[in-house]
Order: sequence, then C-alpha cells, then structure tokens
Amino acid sequence: MGVITFEHEVSSSIPAPKLFKAFILDGDNLIPKVMPQAIKSVETLQGDGGPGTIKLITFGEGSQFKSVKHRIDEVDKEKEVYKYTVIEGDALKGIIDSISYVVKIEASENGGSVCKTTSHYHVKDEADHGITEEKIKEGKEKAKAMFHAIEAYLHAHPEY
Repeated sequence: MGVITFEHEVSSSIPAPKLFKAFILDGDNLIPKVMPQAIKSVETLQGDGGPGTIKLITFGEGSQFKSVKHRIDEVDKEKEVYKYTVIEGDALKGIIDSISYVVKIEASENGGSVCKTTSHYHVKDEADHGITEEKIKEGKEKAKAMFHAIEAYLHAHPEY
C-alpha cells in the first residue's frame, strides 16, 4: 500500500468566513442546488455533522461515478479547516482504499480568500494504482468548476 499526495489551490474574491460557511458548512444543501449535474444529493447516514459523521454523496447524471460515502474527520470553524475521508464508493475503483482530504480556506490580502486542498490517495498496490496525472487534473478541474459555481452564487446572492 502506498500514499499519493496532491495539492491544489484556488483563489476567490469571497471572504474566507463566508466561503467556508457556504462551501463547507452549507455545502450539503448549496452544492446540489447550484450544481445538480455534479452532485445530485448529500444524505447524512449517521452522526450530527461533526467528526465521525458518515455521508452518502450521490453524483449527478453527468458523472462517471454513482456515489461515495465519506467520513468527516474534523471541522474547525475557527481555523476554517475541514478534513474528510472518502471511505467507500465506485470512485475508489477497487484500487484505492480511501482518499483523505484537508481543505483550508485562508484570507488573502485583497479581502478574498484562497482555498487550499491536499488529497492523499491511499492506494492498495503502489505499482498498479491507475492514478495518472491526467485523471488528477480532470478531478481538479471539476472541483474548480464547483468552487467557482459556489463563488458565482455568492456574488449573485450577496445576502447569503
């Protein structure tokens, strides 16, 4: 078993607290509303939204995957850090044990924010994991599109 790590950064004109609230704390409701083609629904299977909570994410019609389950590992509202792990689902393709994520939203000098994501792919067989730079880039682009859709929603709804 091995671990493959990727990092990704996206800048936003939205202040960090507002972006954290929308993207992380209210994301279960807001993302399916803003991008139903990407995320059809998010259902809490167990827990209260804090560490240990298990969620079922059902992807939209246009996705190559049907669903995943993820476990919340940490929600730090003060530091605007969210950690979770994908523990089950067809996105793991039988070659990945889990994917853990650390999402940190930091204030930027211009009054906006920077969303920094680190992902750790825990692969079953280091030699034959099938994770290519192309597939990771594709995933990053989808995440970036979702991020910008939330950002556009917040600009269109300043009262949020």
